Amino acid sequence: MTRLFVPFAPFMALLIALAVALTPPASAVAVDPNGRLQDPQKEALAREIMADIRCLVCQNQSIEDSNADLARDLRQVVRERIAAGDSPDQVKRYLVDRYGDWVLMRPPVDRRTYLLWGGPGILLILGGALALANSRRKRAVAGRLSAEEEARVQSLLDEVNNP
Repeated sequence: MTRLFVPFAPFMALLIALAVALTPPASAVAVDPNGRLQDPQKEALAREIMADIRCLVCQNQSIEDSNADLARDLRQVVRERIAAGDSPDQVKRYLVDRYGDWVLMRPPVDRRTYLLWGGPGILLILGGALALANSRRKRAVAGRLSAEEEARVQSLLDEVNNP
């Protein structure tokens, strides 16, 4: 096997070393997930968005409040998207496209979420109607005594009133 570029090997090694030395580390280019964006307005905007995004692990916490690894990754994504110039709607749309409407703390009201938004009210009305019907049924049953039961009650009342 012959080496065609033997005289250029030291030069190539030097060129590769120089390229590696001048390339910034990936962590210097990416947004630090635990850090803040340098622009305070963008950081405030990112935090506002993070408060509206549900942690997929914790489920009832926003990614801003959660300590889960996935929440940290999503915070990083939000900051990167804001740093890239995306609007809040674009960031949310990006996350909804990947995780569905469930990732939003306040899912939109549409035909797919009517039951989600109306379900608690419907259950409250049904529960109230059942409680009222049960109460009326018990009152109706409690008001009816047989002749034998009425006689027994009258005899007990007479004993109490005339000792």
